[in-house]
Amino acid sequence: MKKVILLLTTLFLINCFAFSSKVKDAYAIGIFDKKGNGENVQHTRITKSDYNGTCYTKVFVIGKIFKLKPQVTIGNAIGHFQSTKAVYNKSKIKIGEVMTFKHYKVSKGYIKVKLKEKILDTKVFVK
Repeated sequence: MKKVILLLTTLFLINCFAFSSKVKDAYAIGIFDKKGNGENVQHTRITKSDYNGTCYTKVFVIGKIFKLKPQVTIGNAIGHFQSTKAVYNKSKIKIGEVMTFKHYKVSKGYIKVKLKEKILDTKVFVK
């Protein structure tokens, strides 16, 4: 009986730690409209163009992410996950992912990137 309890406890603990993510940071890196016109927002505070209506954002997540997706919003417009692409360094070790999100009914506001209710990036204001 003790062996069964020990085995079940061990399996439970392994499963708890297997689903943890090790995200170090996340940044908004780009914003695009429906036609594909856009801009790099890594080192800007305000976008050059207006992105009213439907637009796309790209977010770079540094670290290992496991079944977690950041919540990306522009003002009140919630981002819907579209795709992801892995990013590797020169030694072919995965260092992060670039994720694309689609936003509907964008008017204006800050791009907010959150993961587990922790705000990771809010520096860019979208016109």
